[in-house]
Amino acid sequence: MRRTRLLATAITLSAALGAANFALGAGEGSPPPPEPPKTQQQQPGDQKAHTKKPKPSNKSSSFQEDFLKNYHAAYALIYDKADYVDAIAALRALGQDDHPDVATLIGYASRKLGRYDDAKYWYDKALAVDPHHATTLSYYGMWHAEQGNLLKAKDELEQVRLVCGTECVPYKQLKAAIGGTVTY
Repeated sequence: MRRTRLLATAITLSAALGAANFALGAGEGSPPPPEPPKTQQQQPGDQKAHTKKPKPSNKSSSFQEDFLKNYHAAYALIYDKADYVDAIAALRALGQDDHPDVATLIGYASRKLGRYDDAKYWYDKALAVDPHHATTLSYYGMWHAEQGNLLKAKDELEQVRLVCGTECVPYKQLKAAIGGTVTY
């Protein structure tokens, strides 16, 4: 019961933070949690395989709840506290570097620290998993703009438009960054 209440509080806080800050993915909600890691398979002839039946467990939902809780804590470090170093450490500790939302936030935090090569690596990694990830495309466009390549930033803007239109948060923020009216 306490764990459920804690999770509900974290989700509510995260939702409030998400509305005030840059939204995830196409501009809404939480990232889909990853599947829990696979456990080792029993080998033929293994004595334990014949004597014990697997018990149903709640590992999957617990793993996913932990992922979301820790992801949102790292998200808050970035957007509420501008604590990019600790946020990167928290995101890496998730062990889900191939998750596009995780890779995108690591890229964003790296860019804010001026680590442009690291940011590019993480944006490329996120887009390799999800080439239509609007937030990643938007942040990558901002990365290009900061590098002085407005033509490439505008290409990313067009990609964001194709993914979520002109009214989504990633599009509006990248357009503002390209126009020089805001920095991210």
